[in-house]
Amino acid sequence: MNLFEKHGIEPFAIEHATVATGDEDGRTLADTTIIVDDRGIITAIAASNETQVPEGYHKLNATGKVVSPGLINGHVHTFGDGKPLKSSSTSPEGQARLVKMMHTAPGRLMTYANSRKNVMTLLNSGVTTFRSVGDIGYELVKMRDEVNEGKLVAPRIIPAGPMMSITGGHGAPLVAIESDDPEQSQAAVEKNLDNGVGAIKIASTGGVTDSQVLGEAGTPQMTIDQMRVICEAAHANDLIVAAHAQSREGVYRALKAGVDTIEHGCELDDELTDLYLHNPNSLRGWSALEPTLSAGLPMELLPQNELGLTDIQMSNSHDVVKGMVDGARQAHEAGIKVGVGTDTAMPYVPQYDTWMEMHLMVHFAGFTPAQAFHAGTQVTAEILNVSDVTGSIEVGKSADLLVLAEDPVKNLRTLSHPLFISAAGHPVFHPNVDHFTDMDAELDKVYEA
Repeated sequence: MNLFEKHGIEPFAIEHATVATGDEDGRTLADTTIIVDDRGIITAIAASNETQVPEGYHKLNATGKVVSPGLINGHVHTFGDGKPLKSSSTSPEGQARLVKMMHTAPGRLMTYANSRKNVMTLLNSGVTTFRSVGDIGYELVKMRDEVNEGKLVAPRIIPAGPMMSITGGHGAPLVAIESDDPEQSQAAVEKNLDNGVGAIKIASTGGVTDSQVLGEAGTPQMTIDQMRVICEAAHANDLIVAAHAQSREGVYRALKAGVDTIEHGCELDDELTDLYLHNPNSLRGWSALEPTLSAGLPMELLPQNELGLTDIQMSNSHDVVKGMVDGARQAHEAGIKVGVGTDTAMPYVPQYDTWMEMHLMVHFAGFTPAQAFHAGTQVTAEILNVSDVTGSIEVGKSADLLVLAEDPVKNLRTLSHPLFISAAGHPVFHPNVDHFTDMDAELDKVYEA
């Protein structure tokens, strides 16, 4: 199937499958048939010996195989592939050069083509829904519209466009719009809304990969008042707001402002825990955490020369990564909703490794495999406000499905090689991605130790 041409959906049925529901208890359904109509909607789920597949439906025999919900990744960047960063892309001078080039006609074409390639990698790795949280421009808004119009087979895309940052702050100027007071922040968020984004991202604190001074990662950058203006504008349009935050003060400010998801996070205390669980300024009265362990742990476990980070960036990573890991474990224990987001495009975070975040949640944050898989499907769907259409295998929901060799609750690694993918009912036969074998080997070595 050519993924770049418009196609209708051929109705189909997956027969004789074991269904991994994605429930927190790891429940499965034996010898089950799932029927999908020509809209890409699941119309029936029943025991195979009790199900009559309508005439004209394509039949897929899944005997001995497992069907699961498609994966959901809540923290994606499509400007890179996850190889080590180059200094030219992390310094202010290098970013300024890139910005100038990216906003030329050839630069915009290159940005779109690169993003599209990375989105196809996400799809072929089993991701059927993702949220972007810091784009060079509005390339993913365009791609989302192409998906919705039936011009492109790809995951469901929730695009944030450029993030909101202070002048010279995290992500600026390459993937951020800069503002320094509430009035400027109002104008910045309205620009994104006018361009049709589906989510908003704020840089509450400094980050690691573009830091230039010691202590910059986690240092608060945006005020509560600035962030509240942004949250109110987004919530008025029923959009959720993410905040990059890597310190106690940065997380506190973002939660008080009303953000809906904290990206990365910090060690928790009683006040922060209560704000997550009961946040009156958020869209739904609660906030969630996406710890992005996939992005943090390589900076703790791999040699600096392999990551492509400066001495300052490595030092800053040590200041925040422990808090990310501790915060993930504490949030899970406290009943805070913890979602799967990998921070794709960061060093050693390839687009195809969404499954790895679940693996790390088990080994570093106290999740059972069933709870981690639940997080990567049903919980992240709820966090991203799309659980009415995806995240679980239910009649009336979108046919976002994977066919796997094993039950992922028994072996999460089986998610790294899906045998078949249905994205809103569009089939991807024989999915395949190009792996970075040296990087994969390094990650396996440190995570399995």
